[in-house]
Amino acid sequence: MNTLNKTLALIALASSSAAFAATDFDTLDVDGSGAISQSEASVDAELISLFSELDTDGNGELSVEEFAKA
Repeated sequence: MNTLNKTLALIALASSSAAFAATDFDTLDVDGSGAISQSEASVDAELISLFSELDTDGNGELSVEEFAKA
C-alpha cells in the first residue's frame, strides 16, 4: 500500500507541475498589446532563450504567429 501512495503522489505532483508550467500567448501578453515583449517573455526561461530565433521580423516582440512556432 505504501508504494501505491507514493505512486499516486508522484503522479499528482507531475501533473500539477506540467499544468503550472504550461503558458499560453494570452497569459504571457500581460499588457494585452497583442504581442509578447522580451520583458514579458522573461518569466519563461525556455521562451526567452528562443526569443531572438522566434522574433523573425526583428521588432523585439513576438506576435501570435511567431509565438505559435515555439
